[in-house]
Amino acid sequence: MRILITEFMDDAAVASLAAVHDTFYDRTLADRPDDIVARVADADALIVRNRTQVDAALLAAAPKLAVVGRLGVGLDNIDVDAARTRGVAVIPATGANALAVAEYVIGTAMLLLRGAYQSTTEVAAGAWPRPALSNGREIAGKTLGVVGFGGIGRLTAKLGRALGMKVCGYDPQLAADAPQWRDAHATPLSLDDVLSRSDVVTLHVPLTKETRRLIDADRLATMRTGAVLINTARGGVVDERAVADALRSGRLGGAALDVFDAEPLPAGSPLSGCPNLVLTPHIAGVTAESNVRVSTMIAERVLAHLAAARKA
Repeated sequence: MRILITEFMDDAAVASLAAVHDTFYDRTLADRPDDIVARVADADALIVRNRTQVDAALLAAAPKLAVVGRLGVGLDNIDVDAARTRGVAVIPATGANALAVAEYVIGTAMLLLRGAYQSTTEVAAGAWPRPALSNGREIAGKTLGVVGFGGIGRLTAKLGRALGMKVCGYDPQLAADAPQWRDAHATPLSLDDVLSRSDVVTLHVPLTKETRRLIDADRLATMRTGAVLINTARGGVVDERAVADALRSGRLGGAALDVFDAEPLPAGSPLSGCPNLVLTPHIAGVTAESNVRVSTMIAERVLAHLAAARKA
């Protein structure tokens, strides 16, 4: 059987696949969609991250394809319905990068609340901005609002609680009496109440028709003055221009954005030059450790699926 890998994967996991099946690995292949179409024609398995678009056309070009392994959890780059119609299994790495994302959220929240960790250049140049940087805020005692209370949201809540934060959350898929709220010592609220009561709001929802522009100018206006917004979900969940306006006006105390409407973020974005803003290139869930976990999980599950398909 043949396996095609179009984006970066841990070398040991690639080796485990190659030991069993004919495996082609090129971490730059996502930049060459025509080459993917040519190579997927005889593939039994396809392994991708978030940049390879596994749409109906690509699936139609892969008549032997049995499984798509996703090195991550978001599925917005995969046409799941088209895959199901063709009998192609889609396997995400559920839970494998949750800790990396949760640590990113807490780390950027602490940086933005304190507001004092980006003064290295000034201090090294002989400036001493102590008065200006003496009003930073501690994370203990603050309220963390978690929008989307799945595995990553719950782990983020756990880390926040360990630092003395109060936690509330919103998730339309969970009833108010669901055990997940109780286990996390979190209070379930409406979205508007989470936004209005939280000092830090973190987003953990998929990008769907319902969640696109979930955080727009109107909702940003309901947040506490000086609150911090963190988005590690998908770029389309927030209105980037509205976030830029809220930062420049001082209404929003800070933001950390790891995902964007268009990736890479285009030059000249309204976010360019905004104060109290951390921008990262879709790496919240990617660490040395999480890459090993994600890659190992997907390698094992893809191999298991191919073995079962061979027996069938």
